[in-house]
Amino acid sequence: MEVSGKKNNKTKYEASMILSGVGDALGFKNGQWEMCRDGQHILQELEAMGGLQNLQIKPPQWLISDDTLLHIATCKALLAQGPNPVLGKLLRQMAIEYKTTMSDMLDTPDRIPGKTCKVSCESLDPWSKKPVLFNPNGGGSGAAMRAMCIGLRFPKPEQLEDLLTISIESGRLTHHHPTGYLGSLASALFTSYAIQAKPLRDWGAGLLNVLPRAKEYVKASNQYTQENMQAWVYFESRWKEYLGARGILDNKNEPNFPENYDVNKRDSFYAYLSYDGVGGSSGHDAPMIAYDALLGCSGKWAELCYRAMLHGGDSDTTGAIAGALFGALYGFSGVPENHYSGLEQKDELFELANQLYTLSDRDSS
Repeated sequence: MEVSGKKNNKTKYEASMILSGVGDALGFKNGQWEMCRDGQHILQELEAMGGLQNLQIKPPQWLISDDTLLHIATCKALLAQGPNPVLGKLLRQMAIEYKTTMSDMLDTPDRIPGKTCKVSCESLDPWSKKPVLFNPNGGGSGAAMRAMCIGLRFPKPEQLEDLLTISIESGRLTHHHPTGYLGSLASALFTSYAIQAKPLRDWGAGLLNVLPRAKEYVKASNQYTQENMQAWVYFESRWKEYLGARGILDNKNEPNFPENYDVNKRDSFYAYLSYDGVGGSSGHDAPMIAYDALLGCSGKWAELCYRAMLHGGDSDTTGAIAGALFGALYGFSGVPENHYSGLEQKDELFELANQLYTLSDRDSS
């Protein structure tokens, strides 16, 4: 007989995968809201549709984007390697999945994949033993948006080394730049923290504590070491700056948020956090904005949506990450059924979540 705690955890796996897709579809709105840089305008359009609670998130009005499709690709690769993944074989499988998924996406204009992801996936050679070239422009959010399932696969503190290695290497397949692949590490790490029920205010400090291990790993891997080390400081410095602004750099206090923190103030803050003025478009600030939204939503799904999916930045990516983190923490608590019952590829996400849960639970046996 399955104990109630295991049932609860299984539901969180399902919610993490499915609500990631919901956050993506909501923030994407078939490209309209992903490309809109005015959060106030998005909220006005939302109100004209009858409000957030009444949305029926389903095709064709609400397609999932490349974020969810590439997240599915990561998950398939993890599952294909079974309980004892070999890194080289896993990365080859990921490369195959990413190339196949991108090729399928390019057959239609609906998903709007990012330029870096598109070019990198097309140029991947799964059978090459050469390291992926360092990319000075590879700091985008495309690695961060597809790594949450790595945290579901390796959720335990004693699995940190696997989580760190696989999240970094999967990120480097398309985003060989610290700002890009450390975003993958952050998304995976935070998802594992959610499954562990680690206090939210500790997550950012936990990431900073893991970064020295990540740095040593990258040095030891001996792939474009000089280029990686020269570009390393940006990710860490921006996270320290953000955690300092929220008053949780030492994880001893509850986070500080401004009074009347409305959509305009959020848009302004997200743009400030960003690399180029588009909040959530880089590897450092996509998981950062998702984390910020989770800190500020007090466990309420609707508030998470306003903060993570309905803003004038890269809202599908921050939505996909935030949805995964919310589901891993709270399950489907407070989420209207109409937000996920008709989600595109919901059944596949549900099945992948159950397979991930079974595989990760086997590690405890």
